[in-house]
Amino acid sequence: MDEIQPLTIERIDDVPILLAQLERMQVANLLDQHFLTHGNWQGLSLGIVSVVWLSHILSEGDHWLNHVEPWANQRLNCLQACLGQETRSLDFSDDRLAAVLDYLSSDEQWQTFERNLSQHLIRIYDLHPRRVRVDSTTVSGYVHPTPDGLFQFGHSKDHRPDLPQVKIKLSALDPLALPLGITIIPGQRADDGLYVPAIQQAQQTLGQVGLLYVGDCKMAALATRAYSGKCPGKWLLPSNMSSCPQS
Repeated sequence: MDEIQPLTIERIDDVPILLAQLERMQVANLLDQHFLTHGNWQGLSLGIVSVVWLSHILSEGDHWLNHVEPWANQRLNCLQACLGQETRSLDFSDDRLAAVLDYLSSDEQWQTFERNLSQHLIRIYDLHPRRVRVDSTTVSGYVHPTPDGLFQFGHSKDHRPDLPQVKIKLSALDPLALPLGITIIPGQRADDGLYVPAIQQAQQTLGQVGLLYVGDCKMAALATRAYSGKCPGKWLLPSNMSSCPQS
């Protein structure tokens, strides 16, 4: 009589779907192309570690580094089947994830990766860009600000002037809301000077002229309007009294 093979039961949730989507987006391959690791890096590549970590964040709604390794240890068979590679929970230790963040902190490499990722998504999904929306938001938190840190006190859109904040500038393809460029700056910076760099990021990614750029009234700053006169395309924004010449 054949021996009964032991059964392994794992909770997989939405992890296979998330990993399959990230694979279709080629996130891991592009990360490995743009962020070369040191020769002593062992185990799963930086790109593979990153997509598993993203799957954990999206599935669990949890960004803590030290929660990923025990989470992965409970799903090793699932992860190995999805990735097609030998997988260890040690590949997702908090030290390894901190090293990933160090590699991804290069602004120049990140912008190149971000541009290539957007170009790949536009091509694979056969998108036809026509409109780009440009806007900013702030995220506040219970963080102790430092002189050279991102979290700083500034004008709070959340009506929390007591909390330091970080500012995020986003250019996105409309109506899909596909991010084309993301810029993160200290929270005390004004919005006015952020529109031109965000639009330039979108232009470099799309490689097209004649698009419609949609923004809020702060896009009517003098420097931005001067750039719009040299930039092929159309601009749509609400006007306010301060941006209109007085008769």
